[in-house]
Amino acid sequence: MTPAIRNSTPKTVPPLTERIVSLAPSVTSILVALGARQHLVGVTKWCADVAEVSGLPRLGHCWSLDVKQVEKLRPTLVIGSVPYKQETVAKLLDSAMTFLAMNPRSLADIYSDIRLLGRITARASAAERLTRQIRKSLAAISARARRAEARPRVYCEAWSNPRITSPPWVEELVAIAGGRMVLPGGKRITDEAVVRANPEVIVIAWTATGIRSPASKALSNPKWQQVPAILHRRVHVVRDELLNTPGPPIVEGAKALFRILHPDLARQKNGRPNGD
Repeated sequence: MTPAIRNSTPKTVPPLTERIVSLAPSVTSILVALGARQHLVGVTKWCADVAEVSGLPRLGHCWSLDVKQVEKLRPTLVIGSVPYKQETVAKLLDSAMTFLAMNPRSLADIYSDIRLLGRITARASAAERLTRQIRKSLAAISARARRAEARPRVYCEAWSNPRITSPPWVEELVAIAGGRMVLPGGKRITDEAVVRANPEVIVIAWTATGIRSPASKALSNPKWQQVPAILHRRVHVVRDELLNTPGPPIVEGAKALFRILHPDLARQKNGRPNGD
């Protein structure tokens, strides 16, 4: 895959951008959280559940896109994410549009992307506040998780065919929530790899499926029947946006993981994570 047209932490950024097309739900969520909603003129169809952008034109994404629809919106900046289809991005560039591809791999990268979008939209202070809020919320979850007696072994899945683990930052969210990710994030793996990893908990958050990922597929997998997570029926579905959207939704994702990994602690009323 060709690297991003512009990485997530360039030395310089474009001047204040007033007309942005977002082809990534993470970009939309960050811009809305920064108070930069008015800069958005179009969003990807995968932002359908974001109430703040419900009136905006719905477009494709970095793999399938009607470039002429984008042109009609007269954007000064189109923002997508890696990976992307080279032909799609080439058409955008041929139309003289500026394209920025975000490529976060860690929580630190997510914070950098928030700051970048804050600079682009002249909301640097808001970006700093947002990163502090996210850090504070995650720290509160981590503090509560440290009270747990054990750190369960966890396998998180973003897709089943081919089998792909959740994005790399989810490994950090699992640690914050009091667990141990047993397979590296963002990798294509096999059923046998999951068996060898021997997870005590399986979390399913299939991309672009919302809450509709079927736990039954994992529970009925004949190759996994001796895996502790299957034996004890600790297979859980998390709304995919909460783990797969590298932006403000990760806080709710970490809370969901905490409730799954440490249900007894989660039911206690004292020392609850922020916003829970």
